[in-house]
Amino acid sequence: MIRLKKIALAALPLLVLLGACSSAKRQNVNKDGKSLSEAMAKTIMERFPFPIENNSRNLKWTYETGVYLTGISQVWKRTGNGEYFAYVQRCMDDFIEEDGSIKTYKFADYNLDNVRNGYNLLMLYKVTGKKKYYTAAQTLRKQLQEQPRTKGGSYWHKKIYPWQVWLDGLYMAMPFYTEWAADFDDYEAFNDIADQFTDIEKHARDEKTGLIYHGWDESKEQLWADKVTGNSPNFWGRAMGWYGMAMVDVLDYFPKDHPKRQEILDVLNRFAAGIKNAQDKKSGLWYQVMDKPDGKGNYLEASGSSMFVYTLAKAVRMGYIDASYEKVAQKGYDGIKKEFLVWDEQGNLHLNGTVSVAGLGGKPYRDGSYDYYLSEKVVQDDPKGAGAFMMAANEMELRDIPQTGKGKTVVLDNFFNNEFRNNILGKKESFHYVWNEWDNNGFGLFGEHFRYAGAKTETLKAGPTAQNLASANVYIIVDPDTKKETEYPNYMQAPYIQNIVEWVKNGGVLLLMANDSSNAELPHFNDLARQFGIQFKSELKNPVTGKQFDMGLIEIAAGNPVFPLGATTYLKEISTLDVKEPAKAVVNHNGDVVMATAKLGKGSVFAVGDPWLYNEYVDGRKLPAKFQNLKAAQQLIQWLLKQSK
Repeated sequence: MIRLKKIALAALPLLVLLGACSSAKRQNVNKDGKSLSEAMAKTIMERFPFPIENNSRNLKWTYETGVYLTGISQVWKRTGNGEYFAYVQRCMDDFIEEDGSIKTYKFADYNLDNVRNGYNLLMLYKVTGKKKYYTAAQTLRKQLQEQPRTKGGSYWHKKIYPWQVWLDGLYMAMPFYTEWAADFDDYEAFNDIADQFTDIEKHARDEKTGLIYHGWDESKEQLWADKVTGNSPNFWGRAMGWYGMAMVDVLDYFPKDHPKRQEILDVLNRFAAGIKNAQDKKSGLWYQVMDKPDGKGNYLEASGSSMFVYTLAKAVRMGYIDASYEKVAQKGYDGIKKEFLVWDEQGNLHLNGTVSVAGLGGKPYRDGSYDYYLSEKVVQDDPKGAGAFMMAANEMELRDIPQTGKGKTVVLDNFFNNEFRNNILGKKESFHYVWNEWDNNGFGLFGEHFRYAGAKTETLKAGPTAQNLASANVYIIVDPDTKKETEYPNYMQAPYIQNIVEWVKNGGVLLLMANDSSNAELPHFNDLARQFGIQFKSELKNPVTGKQFDMGLIEIAAGNPVFPLGATTYLKEISTLDVKEPAKAVVNHNGDVVMATAKLGKGSVFAVGDPWLYNEYVDGRKLPAKFQNLKAAQQLIQWLLKQSK
């Protein structure tokens, strides 16, 4: 149990009584049955409402906000609850002017902490397309271009901390830096990013423990710096946590074929081994000062423990480290739930046990000693701890999703659907139903949920052949182009049809998603669909006027062979189907067949006359909450993956 004497007085009003820490009933879900990540999101959103009105608190551009917004963003992607996205947007809109300038941000500070919110800016830009978010993110990228560096190329943590590299800074800057590089083709940046991870490990990793010191001073002038190594004296838990989270998040966007990717993976594996060895065997948690579990006054700390759970769990799920680390993550998560979580009388979840701050140097001077790390206050619902816990809980909650996609690859066509636009830099990019697109037209969330189920997602930009389909377990063709969409569309031709049919007979699973006849090239597409007893009709059904969303409502009853849980779905302006053997209708509406399946040889086909699972209809931002397209998508994903043997 956390030492109550260390809880900051400012945090205590959040509990009904001080004694609630010991008397509150611990449980894994809150009263309405929502997950722990959602329960913590609710607590944070109520404690820090946006927009800030009536001067209820100071407006300050801070990394702490970026941390808990990252947690809330991850919960949004898993749940498709648009309230979470709206909260993130309201927060950033408090800071970002229409011209993209950032309130309270000071470029000249060259403070890496100020870059953390860049993650949220990029997400908002990619989802909404609003230029102001790009412009603000561009400012942060410019800061990194000019950020002072050590002689070895690592960023100073802040201008006021010359020659100093803190582990904290890797998390503040690198995930944003990597995502920017991936989004805007800044390929040279990846060398810089990888080098900064390996540079600090080279200087600050302790070979005996496998842990990394909180900070390193290249000049060796700081009072806290060892005069030989330049390292600070101790291993602080949250500093190590920042470093671990930075690596697993950077790898999301670091090119898989880049030669330096393996260097980051190697660092991550060494990091994981050190974290495992430092885990408290009894509680599963980690100490504030990591290598001194028996030190006087040392205590188990919540934010670092949450960060380690997130890092290890995500690294296992993504295949970056050995699967044996799953037990380490689970034991840590169980420890967090037992040691730090409490519910108040209103049913709100709280996280105890987070150290409020720890740093090096400054005024008053922080000497990095053991006593210093034990002197900082321990508080409840600290934004850094709550954000890290949301990430950890959300990651562990992904374990509830059946991993039917393990070892399987889902390939999305980008040949028959092959539209282009110019991005904000004037560069040509593919768009409309593609994996890496998060605006209304994309399949960003659909792809994310395939990956949650354990599958890999890839894109096929060429016509289907036996060779390029060989690695695909599921192949998705959506909305084939007409000439109004692409000047020179690629039509479904006989050789492609033969290759696809043979692939299905051999066990492939095919998902056909058409559109109404005015928006999809149906005649050639039907030449393929006909092989499975399916025809997309040249018509438009389920028209919707304005926001009369119920006009697009199609109810799928529980017990459906593809959607066993049922779902209230939304499909607008669709082509319905004619089916004959071997096809069978699986969803009907007003006398029409809306969805159908077919078996051919060892393989399976699913057909629907609309790309109804794109972001606009699954991410919770537009449709009323009663529509459950994401719930339907999750069931369809499971069906598709299960058909693949």
